[in-house]
Amino acid sequence: MVASVDRDGAEMLRATRQSNRIMGGILIILMGGAFYTAAAFFMPVVLALLIALTLSPLVRSLHRKGLGEGMAAGLVVLLFAVGIAAAFAALGTPFFDLIDDAPRMVAEVREKYEQIRDPISSVTNVADQVDNATGGGSNIQQVTVQQPGILSQVAGSALSILTTTVIVIILTLFLLASGDHFAEQIVKSFGTLTDKKRALKTVRDIEGEISRYLLTITLINAGLGTAVGIAMWILGMPTPLLWGALALVLNFLPYIGSLIGIAIVGIVSLATFPTVGVAFLPPLAYFACTAVEGQFVTPTVVGRRLRINTVAVFIAVAFWSFLWSIPGALMAVPILVFLKVLCENVPALYGLGRFLSAEADDQPEPPTSLSVGP
Repeated sequence: MVASVDRDGAEMLRATRQSNRIMGGILIILMGGAFYTAAAFFMPVVLALLIALTLSPLVRSLHRKGLGEGMAAGLVVLLFAVGIAAAFAALGTPFFDLIDDAPRMVAEVREKYEQIRDPISSVTNVADQVDNATGGGSNIQQVTVQQPGILSQVAGSALSILTTTVIVIILTLFLLASGDHFAEQIVKSFGTLTDKKRALKTVRDIEGEISRYLLTITLINAGLGTAVGIAMWILGMPTPLLWGALALVLNFLPYIGSLIGIAIVGIVSLATFPTVGVAFLPPLAYFACTAVEGQFVTPTVVGRRLRINTVAVFIAVAFWSFLWSIPGALMAVPILVFLKVLCENVPALYGLGRFLSAEADDQPEPPTSLSVGP
């Protein structure tokens, strides 16, 4: 009788776990659909949350020195907004000049390396001759669709980016000014005093680790941007400040970001310098800076605690790129770090946290469960 009851209980537990997994999968699919459909709403909210987590240590430090939470948050956000505005002012003109000059640079690259296109052109001509001989090219009406100019497209995108930036800054201000309100609401949902203390520690650990990671990575990327900008200036590349800013932003996109930066610098370099040997120096310098940062600086500064599984990084970048395009790709790794730290502090998600970690053997012990009270 006892064995039968135990067997029935085990089967019920197994069925419950399987049902929870299915419900979790359905929830993830529904959340993905919501993020994709309402991207205009969720993208600024997530970005503001990440920025608020990054700036929260600065706000807390000013608050400890005597400033009110609202005043400290306002000062930090004001400095952040001034920095964004200064970046737009400094980089806007060279960026639009570069976009406007893109057709000329492409034409120069094509003209300079026309011998590369000659074999392809000969094959195309043969294919056209065969097509005409078989009648495949006759009586075909060519329709040309006039596309908007590059500047008009970029100007429209810039206006959208500016609007989103204003929304993000305002939302970040409210998140930082709210202080510990959200943490207090989470703690209040637990029953006993012991569980409240444990919940408060969990919330603080999550916020602290994510804040340190985001702030550290931002400072590392700023250092990389400075190094790239100096290297481009020494090598004679136009608008070195723009290349430094590009390196700073693209480095939030692991692996792929450095490749994109090298490719863009390489194209501009080929159009700028007269010889191939000299033109290879700027992309080579860009590669050297990103290699030193990726192989030595970031592992040393960030440490093994928050290193992420490479497979998980690629999946996250692909997933968020599909949902939110380039902004999603740039936010993919910070979101993944948020998820990893959250999983390591929530007992039910600890297994997922171990999978996301690049160093499974160094993971801390799983946290004890918390009981939610009335």
